[in-house]
Amino acid sequence: MRLLPYLILAAVAAVSAPAQDLKTFVDGQVSGLVSIYKDLHAHPELSHQEAHTSALVADELRKAGYTVTEHVGKYPDGSQAYGVVAVMENGAGPRLLIRSDLDALPVVEDTGLSYASHVHAKNPAGQDVGVMHACGHDIHMTTLIGTARALAALKGQWHGTVMLIGQPSEETIDGAKAMLADHLYERFGKPNMAIALHDTNLHPAGQISVTSGPALSGATSIDVTMRGIGSHGSRADLGKDPIVMAAQFITQIQTIASRQTDPRDPVVVTVGDIHAGTRRNIIPDEAKMELTLRAFNEKTREAAISGIRRAAQGVALAAGVPEDRAPVITVLENESTPVTYNDPALTARIKTAISGVLGAQNVIDDPLAMGSEDFGLLGLDSHQIPTVMFWLGAMDPAKFAEVSAAGKELPGLHSNHFEPLPEPTLRTGVEAMTAAAIALLN
Repeated sequence: MRLLPYLILAAVAAVSAPAQDLKTFVDGQVSGLVSIYKDLHAHPELSHQEAHTSALVADELRKAGYTVTEHVGKYPDGSQAYGVVAVMENGAGPRLLIRSDLDALPVVEDTGLSYASHVHAKNPAGQDVGVMHACGHDIHMTTLIGTARALAALKGQWHGTVMLIGQPSEETIDGAKAMLADHLYERFGKPNMAIALHDTNLHPAGQISVTSGPALSGATSIDVTMRGIGSHGSRADLGKDPIVMAAQFITQIQTIASRQTDPRDPVVVTVGDIHAGTRRNIIPDEAKMELTLRAFNEKTREAAISGIRRAAQGVALAAGVPEDRAPVITVLENESTPVTYNDPALTARIKTAISGVLGAQNVIDDPLAMGSEDFGLLGLDSHQIPTVMFWLGAMDPAKFAEVSAAGKELPGLHSNHFEPLPEPTLRTGVEAMTAAAIALLN
């Protein structure tokens, strides 16, 4: 019994020594990683256009000692994607996939940062738009690079194969599909586990949060076109106004969550885009709307889709629209993505590993969220491959504390004011992801 204290001390030393090695390594990397982050932030690229971004990531992973393949991914139209796959083998053991996304958003940055993006590009419609890493994929890529370096430097602490993924077009949720369609696992090996992180404005830099089980909702994209009959604005009685019908439809679908689905199961239906008409005194022929539907199970998703169909058809019927001008409702399965599910057992292992390097007080349990991701697709149908995505706090701790005390939030994802604090966000991300990877590869 007298040996017990010494055995405990030996066990603690065995855990803390690798953690210290990791922290020492990251200390020497942070300055260079911040420079890479600022470069990526200042030069964002839209989905399907990530040529220079993917090349930078690929180059850094090659320099870290990985075998790198570029241009992995094939879209339905046959075009090649800018996916990056980097592999490092280190003896017998499991195969771990670590994923980062590459693309930015059509947002005009308004942060005032010295390294702010001033990039403009053409969107798929040919319009000139501002481009910004308003979702923090620049943080994700830089963390991936730092993690790649750390795992290469600490090869004595793990065994198996690391497969690093630079995934294109996450924002259009067709990048993971494109890489799988290009035989990702047949070409590079099917992983035993897949992990990722995502930055957030809901926690300060230095903290990690994670959700066990369903973490992010599935998303379904739906187009609804209300078709009417055009006429002069002075003789609305001679037409069927699709704008009025669209307005009634938008109001009606607000009852889907409150009256048509189980209140214990969250669902969100949003009309994010509506276009109709050319002049103030012309009633147009149609009004087009783009919707997103968020839900956590298939039953609720199908109920909401049915509610959308009934609302559109009911409004048209009430307006006296002829049958040949009935609404057109299109569910865009290629622009939809399933629930992001964090495998509970894998989540527990990752939490333990990250707590060992950051301290348990900096690893927080988070509730599920209604945002969506295509990372879950890499786990394949029925969660064949266990997956976990955890959240990386990215906000200035002082600013975060100030606004939290006032019951407010700092600007978040997809905002033109979203402003991650590079250090210590990157330090925390690299330490957390590397610690998780080493734990899973032992």
